[in-house]
Amino acid sequence: MSDDMLHVMEWHNGEKEFSPFSDAEMQRRQDSIRPWMEDNDVDAVLFTSFHCINYYSGWLYCYFGRKFGLVIDRENATTISAGIDGGQPWRRTFGGNITYTDWRRDNFFRAVRQLTGGVKRLGIEFDHVHLDYRRQLEEALPGVEFVDAGAQSMWMRTIKSDEEIALIKEGARICDVGGRACAETVKAGVPEHEVAIASTNAMIREIAKSFPFVELMDTWTWFQSGINTDGAHNPVTNRVVRSGDILSLNCFPMIFGYYTALERTLFCDHASDEHLRLWEINCDVHRAGLELIKPGARCGDIAKELNEIYRSRDLLKYRSFGYGHSFGVLCHYYGREAGVELREDVETELKPGMVVSMEPMIMVPEGEPGAGGYREHDILVVTEDGAEDITGFPFGPEHNIVGS
Repeated sequence: MSDDMLHVMEWHNGEKEFSPFSDAEMQRRQDSIRPWMEDNDVDAVLFTSFHCINYYSGWLYCYFGRKFGLVIDRENATTISAGIDGGQPWRRTFGGNITYTDWRRDNFFRAVRQLTGGVKRLGIEFDHVHLDYRRQLEEALPGVEFVDAGAQSMWMRTIKSDEEIALIKEGARICDVGGRACAETVKAGVPEHEVAIASTNAMIREIAKSFPFVELMDTWTWFQSGINTDGAHNPVTNRVVRSGDILSLNCFPMIFGYYTALERTLFCDHASDEHLRLWEINCDVHRAGLELIKPGARCGDIAKELNEIYRSRDLLKYRSFGYGHSFGVLCHYYGREAGVELREDVETELKPGMVVSMEPMIMVPEGEPGAGGYREHDILVVTEDGAEDITGFPFGPEHNIVGS
């Protein structure tokens, strides 16, 4: 191979692009990891995950079989991108950017070495770097000790800034736009995918007109009907909606890497008496859960208290997952602030600035009266003295029997 082929370079094309976050906000994020580095004698951190690179730099990469990174040391922050992405990573990064080419398989590690010269202790994300990746890092950086930075970063991300909360609220508003489009499209004879297309397109158009510049990627809708409602993450199909079907609406706008969600139980035309009874019970659990979200409440205690409502109605056996989770830089493809999930085994105390969902779900098996999956979902911002529900779309039988 010719020695005149570049391996690592600065490929800066154009100017920095619009961000919903101020320079001061992005500097705050990068500075937030540096005291931890100082306290733990860590010379630099190499972030490699979608969510951490996005959170600290503002750039969301497209994986497509390549490696990407962000190196933060005591003074600088620099993303590492692949040549196939051109200058877009530079335009989106708060900080510097270097590009590696695909001429050699190890060029990513050349870039890492270039940014970590003299480093003795390097923070990496233990929950993202798989065994083979770890071996490659060890070979590329002999003598360097690796320290876990993933857990520390996760706890930092759980407390949202005012600017983050403003963007999350905008996402919740756009969820409601998708919800309305969904409800307006549902009719007997319309397939799931057509409802999902209408909802997704409405959200994409609303995102596009709401910002002076925005990358439109990964916004989606899961719309499920009948037996397909039994799983919260079941994909859209071409199943045709029938009169009397239980329906599940799931709207997910993605804005600058930030995910928000609206989830609602609906019915097409009408609901049986047993469906209505079960739906009302799940709504009761949802209302109770909304009241329990407040500073000082422990995630596990919230789950246990809501379990008692289901248990009193002999429905706990149908509960299918935890009652909620943290929101921010995450997606079904990547990232989760797992320290803030409303499950019995999580002892985390809710604090002001956290953003969490309340989303109780039960699943009654096919063949039983009232069969189907029931789920309601609101997003709440924990405040100093309570919580603000930022979801506007209504829930319950009086609102969401649609398509007649």
